[in-house]
Amino acid sequence: MSDTTEVIETVNKEPKEPLFSAKNRRLLSDPMSDDNPITIQVLGICSALAITVQVKQAFVMTLSVLFVMIGSSVIVSWLRNYIPGRIRIIVQLLIVATLVILVDQILKAYVYDVSKQLSVFVGLIITNCIIMGRLEAFALGNKAWPSFLDAVGNAAGYGWILIAVAVARELFGSGKLWGYQIIPSSFYDFGYADNGLMILPPMALITVGIIIWVQRSINTKLVEEN
Repeated sequence: MSDTTEVIETVNKEPKEPLFSAKNRRLLSDPMSDDNPITIQVLGICSALAITVQVKQAFVMTLSVLFVMIGSSVIVSWLRNYIPGRIRIIVQLLIVATLVILVDQILKAYVYDVSKQLSVFVGLIITNCIIMGRLEAFALGNKAWPSFLDAVGNAAGYGWILIAVAVARELFGSGKLWGYQIIPSSFYDFGYADNGLMILPPMALITVGIIIWVQRSINTKLVEEN
């Protein structure tokens, strides 16, 4: 009996995992590079093509996805032991849709011009593969804190690709960033011209492709073997 008591006390005395342990830090860092949802997992490509003409749009979309992803991941994690397996996808969609409607109303109230430019793409966050994938693969099987970190990491990894593509497209396509003129007018006087091709959807895909190429050139472990 005493041996059993000692075992129980030993288990109870095991230290809890630190909030920012190496494992938890990887939840934040991996999606930024080696497990990026766009360049490695090839998810969320549609929005990367559609709303990266301007940095402002990409930034607002990043914040929207960040809010929805954090909220849905934490809520699903809290409810994971109460959600019947047969209807888990429906419950996840309901949670995500509620948060997306909230985001859409906030955008219409405070940044109506951006909301109008983003159009239907805010609503399409509901079916964003990144969000649904992380809910199904991670939040359903983990506690709230790791799910929160996973959501932040994946949303940030998604967001920096969007913003990087938007910077390239807006700068070379219109000479501006966030609507402000960056390329001096003297350049245009000497014959420089904006590249109209950059504002077309195909250039978003090409820009993402260049980022993927650079990423794999730096980290050769990401290159798939034939």
